Amino acid sequence: MIRSIQQFFEVRLTSQTNVDPQSTDHRLQLATAALLIEMTRTDHDISEIEQQEVTDAIQSTFELDDEDTQNLIELAEQQAKQATSLFAFTNLINNGFNREEKNQVIELLWRVAYADQYLEKNEQHLMRRLANLLHISHKDYIAAKFRARELAGVGAET
Repeated sequence: MIRSIQQFFEVRLTSQTNVDPQSTDHRLQLATAALLIEMTRTDHDISEIEQQEVTDAIQSTFELDDEDTQNLIELAEQQAKQATSLFAFTNLINNGFNREEKNQVIELLWRVAYADQYLEKNEQHLMRRLANLLHISHKDYIAAKFRARELAGVGAET
């Protein structure tokens, strides 16, 4: 079953000509999940709390049940491992999400970065890079950072 789901997402992720709204939603979900997975890997210390933050973010944002959430995370992990750059993911998000939705993605990324109560320099570097690739304004970038930091209960020094 996982293989058939993976094939479904692989076809939809690479097919830019398919305009089916459901497949577009799936591609956007997969791209967002892959970026969240990449954030957990940035500091080379994937903690359980970061993994739980990814799960919670995906499940609440896309309103998925437990099984669909886990399937999406597994596929996103595979896509993230195979990806040679973040462009495929950010390009899908840029083409499929409006400004508000892209700002939500940035906030989710910040939440994963702050999940372990510490912002590592590589996490901050990735955040800047992703904000640039997603064409997020500095104002929106900082606002998302403050919201995520407040939710995580992290002080202003990070």
